[in-house]
Amino acid sequence: MATINVRRVYDDPDPDDGTRVLVDRLWPRGVSKERAAVDAWLKDVAPSGELRAWYHHDRSRYEEFVARYRRELADGPAAQALEQLRGLVGGGPVTLVTSVRNVEDSHVPTIVDALEE
Repeated sequence: MATINVRRVYDDPDPDDGTRVLVDRLWPRGVSKERAAVDAWLKDVAPSGELRAWYHHDRSRYEEFVARYRRELADGPAAQALEQLRGLVGGGPVTLVTSVRNVEDSHVPTIVDALEE
């Protein structure tokens, strides 16, 4: 499997990033398309607005958030976007780009886990 990196959109791109894919539902505030330097924006792979809002009201719900998000990734547009992302990963290094402040307890680790399965 190809390398999967994670980088915040506010960090400078790295020459080793490979294909840069924004995995947030909303475009990052205050970041131009040039600065983001993403090759693709797969907003459907991000959690639904309802799930995101539910989780942000209580960060202690992380385990349940992951379980609910996994169900979203298993069906519909989220599953299609995940498959598209798998295809990109199969082609070489991919960097998942996000605007979240605390990547460790966000949706991104769940995406990485799903890609590595």
